[in-house]
Amino acid sequence: MRYAIIYGGIAGLVAICAIVAGLELGNHSMWFGYLVMLVALSLIFVGVKRYRDIECGGVVGFGRAFLVGLGIATVAGLVYVAGWETYQEFSGIDFMADYSASMIAEMRARGASESEIAASAAELRELAANYDNPLFRLPMVFAEIFPVGLIVALVSAAVLRNPRALPARS
Repeated sequence: MRYAIIYGGIAGLVAICAIVAGLELGNHSMWFGYLVMLVALSLIFVGVKRYRDIECGGVVGFGRAFLVGLGIATVAGLVYVAGWETYQEFSGIDFMADYSASMIAEMRARGASESEIAASAAELRELAANYDNPLFRLPMVFAEIFPVGLIVALVSAAVLRNPRALPARS
């Protein structure tokens, strides 16, 4: 649990800080957001390796390594959600309004028809209404980062179950 809290907390803080900085600087790229998450969640690998080397004497099975990685990913997701909620509360931004405007502008730039734009605008209004509900928004924000963490946890467990992969230094 200690590894999950430490490495997950750091990963979640790094992810939310970088994403907020990117938003403040005008970067609304989805690719940037997921790249930041992947880099931050690389701490799952570090945490599982430290767990394997320190707590398990350099040998850990896939299941245990995966559970440690899953714990780190879960804590990172919770910290990310808390950070997002805090950012929204104190910054005063209306994320869904900005997101909707950028999606409509992108459609216009692509040359979409007015009927396509109108249909998308209606869907975005419905999404914005749902996003105002914390029971919808919180799981949605968690679902942004957690699948990335899940993949990193799986890869980390698969690699680190082999004691010859990055062995502990004596």
